Amino acid sequence: MALYEHVFLARQDLAQAQVDALAETATKIVEEGQGKVVKTETWGLRGLAYRIAKNRKAHYVMLEIDAPAGVIAELERQTAINEDVIRYMTIRVDAHEQGPSAMMRRQERDRQREQRGDRPRRDDRDMAA
Repeated sequence: MALYEHVFLARQDLAQAQVDALAETATKIVEEGQGKVVKTETWGLRGLAYRIAKNRKAHYVMLEIDAPAGVIAELERQTAINEDVIRYMTIRVDAHEQGPSAMMRRQERDRQREQRGDRPRRDDRDMAA
């Protein structure tokens, strides 16, 4: 079986429980096709670079999958017809990343920086000058 990363963006007006239900549905599709979801990461509500279907923000979710190609085709088909998903992308990878993804490490680093409070944010420096 091949290794994949599947990322989808859900509409901004969904509750976190609904986003988790979308991830569960994707997991169920993969498991019904004899595949396995190795890891699920919810990156949270993040701003988009440009508006997509009148949405300025979206809930980001990443699934690391170990499954045959037919399962991925079915997952993409189901994702494409779901009106709550505004974008998705699946890529084949050679190996899954160990530990948290780069997005999760970045969020943790930003959270620690905010707790320390040792450097003013860029906005605060501009206002003081």
